[in-house]
Amino acid sequence: MSDTKILENPYSGLEIVDGHAVKAPEDYQDPKALYDKLIRRVRKYHPSDDISMIEKAFDIAYHAHEGQCRKSGEPYIIHPLWVGIILADLELDKETIIAGILHDVVEDTVMTEEGITETFGKEVALLVDGVTKLGQLSYSSDKLEVQAENLRKMFLAMAKDIRVILIKLADRLHNMRTLQFMRPEKQVEKAKETLDIYAPLAQRLGISKLKTELDDLALKYTKPEVFDDLVNQINARATERELFVARIVEEVSKHMEDAHIKAEVKGRVKHFFSIYKKMVNQDKTVDQIYDLFAVRIIVDSVKDCYAALGVIHEMYTPIPGRFKDYIAMPKPNMYQSLHTTLMSTAGQPFEIQIRTAEMHKTAEYGIAAHWKYKESNDGQKNVEAQEEEKLSWLRQILEWQQDTDNREFLSLLKGGLDLFAEDVYCFTPNGDVKNLPNGSTPVDFAYSIHSAVGNKMVGARVNGKLVNIDYQIQNGDRIEILTSQNSKGPSRDWLNIVKSTQARNKINQWFKKEFKEENIIRGKELLQQYCKTKALVYSDLTKPKYMQVVQAKYGFKEWDGILATVGHGGLKEGQVINRLLEEYTKDHKEVITDETIIERVNEATKNKAHVAKSKSGIVVKGIDDMAVRFSRCCNPVPGDEIVGFVTRGRGMSIHRTDCINILNLSESERIRLIDAEWEASITEERGQYLCGIKIYANNRQGLLMEVSKVYTENKIDISSINTHTSKQDVVTFELSFVVSGRDELNHVIEKLRQIQGVIDIERTTG
Repeated sequence: MSDTKILENPYSGLEIVDGHAVKAPEDYQDPKALYDKLIRRVRKYHPSDDISMIEKAFDIAYHAHEGQCRKSGEPYIIHPLWVGIILADLELDKETIIAGILHDVVEDTVMTEEGITETFGKEVALLVDGVTKLGQLSYSSDKLEVQAENLRKMFLAMAKDIRVILIKLADRLHNMRTLQFMRPEKQVEKAKETLDIYAPLAQRLGISKLKTELDDLALKYTKPEVFDDLVNQINARATERELFVARIVEEVSKHMEDAHIKAEVKGRVKHFFSIYKKMVNQDKTVDQIYDLFAVRIIVDSVKDCYAALGVIHEMYTPIPGRFKDYIAMPKPNMYQSLHTTLMSTAGQPFEIQIRTAEMHKTAEYGIAAHWKYKESNDGQKNVEAQEEEKLSWLRQILEWQQDTDNREFLSLLKGGLDLFAEDVYCFTPNGDVKNLPNGSTPVDFAYSIHSAVGNKMVGARVNGKLVNIDYQIQNGDRIEILTSQNSKGPSRDWLNIVKSTQARNKINQWFKKEFKEENIIRGKELLQQYCKTKALVYSDLTKPKYMQVVQAKYGFKEWDGILATVGHGGLKEGQVINRLLEEYTKDHKEVITDETIIERVNEATKNKAHVAKSKSGIVVKGIDDMAVRFSRCCNPVPGDEIVGFVTRGRGMSIHRTDCINILNLSESERIRLIDAEWEASITEERGQYLCGIKIYANNRQGLLMEVSKVYTENKIDISSINTHTSKQDVVTFELSFVVSGRDELNHVIEKLRQIQGVIDIERTTG
C-alpha cells in the first residue's frame, strides 16, 4: 500500500503544509452556524429544555480555544461543536453535550476543573475530568500494551459514568471524519486503533449508529485500495439494486397493509466494512455476496413483530437455519430484533429485520438510548435501577479483566469480543436470570441466591428432573434447589466442584464457624505431620514462650485459635512451624568455632570431598549437616543463584550471589565463601521461604489496597510492609512475604507490574 495513494484522492485541491493537508480558508465551517445546528438537534428531541447552559458552554469554549487551529487549519472550536452534534444525534442529556463541548478546555486552555464545577455543576466536571484523563494516556514502545491499558482505563471510567465513553466515541468519530488532514502514517495508526478499541466498544454498547461509521472510516484508511474498489463495485450496480429493494419494499408494505399491521418498511445497503468482512471470511467477491442489502420492518408492538414474521414467511420462502430471534433472547448489548433470510421471487436471497420502534432506537443508540431525561422515564423503575440493570455486563468485564494480562485481554477482546463465553445463564423457579461462571454446578447456584440456601441444600432439580450436585449448568436451565432443616451443612467435597469464588468463600466461612473443635484437632495433626516431614520434634517447639510469640505475630489470644485457623486452611502449617523454630533456635545455638569450619572447608576442597545435603534443602560442598540459615539481607528462594558464607559462631548463612553484602566483602573475608546450590528436589516441593521486594509507584488513592489484593488473590501472606513517599509523590513499598520458590515470586511480581501507576519492582539485595 503506497502512502501517495492515501494522499492523492482525499487531498485533491488542498494545500500541504508541514506534511498536513490544510483546507482553503473559504471552505472553513462557520462556528456560529454549527452551534445553531447543534441547538436545532437538541430542540428536536427535547423542545422544552433550557439551553442556556449549552450556550454558556459554547461561549466559554469559543473564547478558550480562540487562536487555536486544527491540523486542517480550521479554528479548533469546530471540533468540540461537532462532538456536541454527534452526542445530540444520540439524543443525550444536556450535561453530556456540555461536557462534549468542554472536553478539551481543561487540557488545552487556562480553564480549570474548579471553574467548570462552579459554572456547570459537579456532574459536568466529573464527565470532563473523565474524558481528559482518558486523553492523557501515556505511550510506550509496546503499542499492544498501550492499547490494552487504554481499554482498562476506559472500562474503569465506564464503571463511574458510561457517558465518559460516549463523549470519547463522539470525539474519535469526528477525528476519523477529518483524518484526511493527518500524515499518512498517523492515519493508519489512528484507523487501526479505531478498529481495535473504539469500534468494538461502540458494538459492546450497542451503538450501531457510531459503530458502522467508525468501521467504514477505519477501512478507508487501513485498506484504501480495497475501500475504493468496494465503493466503485457497489455504485456500479446501484440502480439495479435500488430497483430490486424498491420492489421488495413495495410488496412487503402492501402485504402488511392487507394484514392490518401498521408498519414502516425501509431498505438499506449494508455498510462497507461488514461487506468486506463477509468477503474475507467467506472468501467471496462482491458479486457472490447476495445479501448486500436488508429490508427493515418497524412495527408498534412485540405482538406485531411476530405477526409480521408470519406474513413474510407466507410471502417468501425462508432459507433454513437463517432465522434468529433476538427478541426472546437479546444480545448482551441489549440488541433486540427478528432476523430472517428469504428467497425473493427473482431467486435472490435478502435479509429482513423486524423490530419495534423502541428496539430500533436501542439498536441504533444502544446504551445511549437509556440515558434519557429524567421525566421520560416510564415510572416503573427509578433511573438508577435502570442504569444498574443495563451495566451489569460491565461489572463482569471489570472482574474478569483483573485476572488477565494485557496481551491476553486485548487478544480476547479483539477476537470477536465474545466476553460472555465464560458465562452461563440460568433461571430461578420464579424466572429470574442468574449469571454464573461456565462449568458452575447447582451448589454455585444455591450460594448465589443466599448462603442459607446453600448451607441447607440437600439436592437440586434442573428442568423438573433431579440431578447430581456436580451437574454442569447449561444455558437456559431452570434450577430449583431442595433444602432441608435437618441438613448438616455443606460437605468439604463441594469445594472441589464449585466454580464461583462467592460459593467457595461461603463454604469456607461455614466450616470456620461450625467446626472449630474439629479444626483445632485437624490443625494440630497438620502441624505434627509437618514436623515429622522436616525431622523436627513437635513437643520441643510448642513451649509456652515460643507459642506466645507466634500468637502475638498472628493476633490470636490463645493457641487453639492458631490450631483452628491451620485446620480450616487460613494459615499454612509451614508458617507456624517456621516461626516456632525461629524462636527455638534462639535458645539452642550450635557452638562451633571458626577455625574448625574453615579447616573442614579447606580440607574438603583439597580432597574434592563429597557433596552433602543439609536439612534446609541446600547442597554444600564438603559439609555434612551444618547449621544453615538463610540471610535476612537478601532472602534467597529456590531458583536463585546462591553462595554460602561461614559466619563467626552461627554456622553458615546462605546469600544470593547479587547480595550487596557479598559483593562488598573484603579479600580476607572471601575465603569464608563456599559453593552452594539448591537440592534438585527442593524446587518441586512447596516449601516456605521469606523474600523481600521494593515497589516504586506514582502515589494515588487505593494503591495499597490494589497491592494487597494481589497477595490475597494468590493466597500469599505479607509478613511486613513499610511505605514512604518522596517529594515527587513517588511511593516506595518494602514488602516481605512467604513464597514456595522463584516461580511463585515471579508470578506475584508480574501481577504487581500490571497495577496502574507502578514504575518498577526490584528484589531487596541488602
